Amino acid sequence: MENERPVSINEAARICEVTVKQIRNWEARNYIPMAVRIKCGERSYRQFAQSDLDLICKIKSYLKEGFNLSTAAKRAASDISTRKEEESHGKIR
Repeated sequence: MENERPVSINEAARICEVTVKQIRNWEARNYIPMAVRIKCGERSYRQFAQSDLDLICKIKSYLKEGFNLSTAAKRAASDISTRKEEESHGKIR
């Protein structure tokens, strides 16, 4: 996934092969960070960055492996954090 622009919740769900309801649930339960909100009149729309998509997709992959949601979210967050740390130290390109 080399997407640089923010995407809507519908696009995020499609890209990560989860439902919009799952994303909202994971956000409400603090398994993923609150999405940036774009205000348009009376409504606001979630916008997800690539890092959000990476986390959502990673959680989904752990769920497919049989982990429960809490464990999947913790493992995914740890994986993402480790990868960012390695990238900042020049270990990954």
